[in-house]
Amino acid sequence: MASRKALLALAMAAALFAVAAAVKPTFTVQPGSTTKKLGVKVSKPGHGVAEVELRQHGSETWLTMKKTGPDTFTVQSPTPLKGPYNFRIVTDKGLRGVFDDVVPETFKCGTTYVPDEY
Repeated sequence: MASRKALLALAMAAALFAVAAAVKPTFTVQPGSTTKKLGVKVSKPGHGVAEVELRQHGSETWLTMKKTGPDTFTVQSPTPLKGPYNFRIVTDKGLRGVFDDVVPETFKCGTTYVPDEY
């Protein structure tokens, strides 16, 4: 009987983890963002965000974004950044995700963008 309860508890924990992992993050462009400086607040319910990287349109290089506040990250460039922007995130629980074409090149500060895919 105890093993059935343990298996049920394990199955419930796995289901909860799968649901939490499936929740899409959101990316809110921060005030003061420009073509050379992009700040985003990344929200993933139930998770803190530990790391964020940005890849510009047409590039193979990931740029490390600097943590500038709770779940807020900024990247600065000497030349204009080229969108739409792709993001690679790592949560404080170790979940990883790559999200393509999330924020358009013609973004608006204060706007929250949600990736199409997950």
